Amino acid sequence: MTNARILAASVLMVAGVSGCHTPPATGPIPQPPSGEVWLSEKQVSESGLVVSPVGEQQVGRSLVTSGRIGFDDTRVAHVFSPVTGRVVEILAPLGGRVSRGAPLAVIDSPDLGSAHSDFLKARADLTAAERDFQRQKELYEAHAGAQRDMEAAEDNFRRAKAELERAREKTRMLRIPEAEAVTQSFTLRSPIDGRVIARNVNPGTEIQGQYSGGNAVELYTIGEMDRVWVLADAYEVDLPRVKQGAPVGVTVVSYPGKTFDGTVDWISGALDPAAHTAKVRCTIANPQGELRAEMFATVTIAVEDRRALAVPRDAVLRLGDQTAVFVEKGSAPQDRVRFEKRVVTVEDDGEGRWVPVLSGLAAGENVVTSGAILLVGAL
Repeated sequence: MTNARILAASVLMVAGVSGCHTPPATGPIPQPPSGEVWLSEKQVSESGLVVSPVGEQQVGRSLVTSGRIGFDDTRVAHVFSPVTGRVVEILAPLGGRVSRGAPLAVIDSPDLGSAHSDFLKARADLTAAERDFQRQKELYEAHAGAQRDMEAAEDNFRRAKAELERAREKTRMLRIPEAEAVTQSFTLRSPIDGRVIARNVNPGTEIQGQYSGGNAVELYTIGEMDRVWVLADAYEVDLPRVKQGAPVGVTVVSYPGKTFDGTVDWISGALDPAAHTAKVRCTIANPQGELRAEMFATVTIAVEDRRALAVPRDAVLRLGDQTAVFVEKGSAPQDRVRFEKRVVTVEDDGEGRWVPVLSGLAAGENVVTSGAILLVGAL
């Protein structure tokens, strides 16, 4: 700000000196009120100030917002144990690559032994019930047995068959092989191909099964990070400008100066009730694994142009915590031109020639579009 004051003072001093041949005016010289600068026509000309009327312009080449890196949910699996028990062996190291069906850990589980035993018992009961039904049926057809006995045997056979199906489905759900020997050793396997991104279990850990009615803990996260999602926030006013397929540029603080390119592939159909923003999902290629889940990101979305009240970027001044422009307000005493500092609200994405003005200016007002910084030192 010191340099601006020196520059402004120098320019205005030159303008004043060049006009010193004018006879001094009689009486006290009126002084401008706070927030205004009064210049003669000659000072305006020699200072190089350019004034232009405010109007609507084509703006909005991009929308800049915040976002968060996340997994591509179609390429990640959260692995839980279906059985309650104790971890006895870890087979997949953190960061290692595994294929679908590869063993991750071995769990010693009484649930497994009980389910396996129930299946073998149900299979034996079905065999016995089927034999009894066939025998009663043959006796009845030979008129050597009662119909009531045959029907009772048939009912027992159907109940045994249903019980075996229930036990079989339970073993299938627990991924137990239909072996003859009862075992309590359960092998947790990977459901997809990928890399072990996270592991939350160690040997000796007691774990709760998914189907045991407790709170099961995620043991492994398996997935691919060569493609990630970025979830960005878009305000309601910007939603009409955001389109599926729009190009996206993502930057993170870990890699300054580097932009990761992608596209918009989904826009939320509802707004967040607290922030009143909609989620915009972008797919980003990540072949080197530089982007990681839960990183914060700055997201630049290419949007369609729109017409809005705007001023040239050179007209906008950052004065402390204020954003302001200088507006020409007509004549001042002694044939001077009056300029007023006006605090405005703008929508500045840092790109393009034009800066949209949200409040503080009206169409048709004359704004200093070049040399506005020279007026700051004269305030």
